[in-house]
Amino acid sequence: MNLKCADRLQNLSGNAIREIFKLLASPEIISLAGGNPAPETFPCAEVARITTKLMEEQGSSVLQYGATEGWMPLRQEIVHWLSGVGIHTDVDHVLTTTGSQQGLDLVCKAMVNPGDIVLVENPTFLGALHTMKTYQAQFRPVETDEDGLIPQALEQALKDGKPKFLYIIPTFQNPSGRTLTLERRKAIARIAAEHELLVVEDDPYRDLRYAGEALPSIASFDEAGYVLYLASFSKLISPGLRVGAAIGAPELMKKMTIGKQGADVHTSNLSQAIVAEFLKEGLLAPHIAELCNDYRVKMEAMLSAISENFPAQVKVTHPEGGLFVWATLPPYIDTTALLKKATEHNVAFVPGAGFHCDGTGTNTFRLNFSMPSVANIKKAIAILGEVISDVL
Repeated sequence: MNLKCADRLQNLSGNAIREIFKLLASPEIISLAGGNPAPETFPCAEVARITTKLMEEQGSSVLQYGATEGWMPLRQEIVHWLSGVGIHTDVDHVLTTTGSQQGLDLVCKAMVNPGDIVLVENPTFLGALHTMKTYQAQFRPVETDEDGLIPQALEQALKDGKPKFLYIIPTFQNPSGRTLTLERRKAIARIAAEHELLVVEDDPYRDLRYAGEALPSIASFDEAGYVLYLASFSKLISPGLRVGAAIGAPELMKKMTIGKQGADVHTSNLSQAIVAEFLKEGLLAPHIAELCNDYRVKMEAMLSAISENFPAQVKVTHPEGGLFVWATLPPYIDTTALLKKATEHNVAFVPGAGFHCDGTGTNTFRLNFSMPSVANIKKAIAILGEVISDVL
């Protein structure tokens, strides 16, 4: 078949993580590559009970078409949920989405023309880079350190021409696991207001904290309406429900709603209603506590195993939550080639180049601890330590 695809897809390859998954068909491989929540943590019994209740009481409604803006009971519950983390809003500022990834897609659809500049952390979530590339955005990386994006570097980046927006994951960042400090959150909100810069704050990992003190969102300091907050229930309840939310200025919400009408009409009413009832019944907080207890053990097991098995030349982050540990090797090591060697020993990870927008990061890689068991984490890290030692 001879088809000429749209220009925006000509130079795009698939999501790097999805491509890696194709290599993991062997049941012997221990994958540290994904970012999925552990399936044993899914609240199956609660979701089954809630679904039955909804079908008995509201079946004709949840199986029908719904408003593009979202299931009203869920939007109301989201408003209440967000008030607990310092974001005070109302339903006119809330658009439910099919996962937070759709929220990013919709803001790109609303804001980005081919060639427009988007500011990003370097590294940042490769799925976000893939989405923005689809809209033919150009990237301008903003310098980061162990405390996240550097506000002075953001101000410097703004001198090179105004971008359409800044995309940032401030809490337990994917892929680095780093968390933006309180003062930097305030500074970014201030810079956004001063420069009339839209900030897309993607915050799916905020509640997965295993140590330290919770920090307010950038959006909680936004008094001028320049922060779009993306939330997700994928890591907290279930990714299969595909429910997230975008919270921002009503003018932007209206444009994103128009874009959503052409994408999926509306997010599944049944999925939205399940999440709404989960929130209404007060099930989320205790469920998150269980998640954190489980993931804390796994993260500590991974960091301990890394300390015991990785050569001293490997530098890793020590996150206080989230799902990822980030590793940096000497500059001469290519982690894409290292992945091939690792898979020969039945261990997989994600090479870091795909998380960088500028061709750097070839000596970095991401490790996930939520999916594998503690025993497999220890086994995989020991094997990976030997593989790394062989190439140093």
